[in-house]
Amino acid sequence: MIVPRFLRLSDGRRLAFQRLSGKRPGVLFCGGYTSDMTGTKALALEAICRAQRRAFTRFDYSGHGASSGDFADGTIGLWAEDALAIVDRATAGPLLVVGSSMGGWIMLLVALARPERVVGLIGVAAAPDFTADLLLPQATPDQRRALTAQGHWMQPSAYGGDPYPVTRRFIDEANQHLVLRAPLPIKCPVHLLHGQRDPDVPWQTALRLAERLQSDDVTVELIKAGDHRLSSPPDLARITAAIERLAASSGS
Repeated sequence: MIVPRFLRLSDGRRLAFQRLSGKRPGVLFCGGYTSDMTGTKALALEAICRAQRRAFTRFDYSGHGASSGDFADGTIGLWAEDALAIVDRATAGPLLVVGSSMGGWIMLLVALARPERVVGLIGVAAAPDFTADLLLPQATPDQRRALTAQGHWMQPSAYGGDPYPVTRRFIDEANQHLVLRAPLPIKCPVHLLHGQRDPDVPWQTALRLAERLQSDDVTVELIKAGDHRLSSPPDLARITAAIERLAASSGS
């Protein structure tokens, strides 16, 4: 078992991360909601980058995996701050940011905040604005009543884990970071992969995002039989090809 490294933040939180040194642009992997950096895609991309001798960094948001904090205290803004702390203090040089599911929202916020560092984005079933567009609209009447009465509801995990809390603070705070309501001033190349059999995030989200991005270099790759995770060997090969194309086009 590999022991993670930790980045201590000014408020005392500790972010777990793993980093490979190598050629640039490096790759930063932003995981999904309730996921951690030991997931299939994170480890597979690390192995691929190791084989290519490319720099690679993966990490856990606060309240996820080996990082400190309580998941129930997390927000989109806090997790974007975590990602930016990793960018600023645990990586160097130009970056390709790969965002999976919620990580696709985080990668957009990172690109907006650090345009001088981010030279390409790869969204894997990216789920920007999922709180407003998916989570709250799909809540059951019982969940809505719990949100009003208790300030949270317990959301069953679709992937075998324990139910997790969805808090009113999480939903309300996320409204400050919505990105699909106006043009997105992101100019770097972007590659969006999305499965058309994704049960969690509609593939049309990728088209909405592509329309909002101001970059002229936006590729949308739809995988007809693809699910939400996109972690099969053919899917990982598609992600790898996107990384290689954007790395080659970055001029770094």
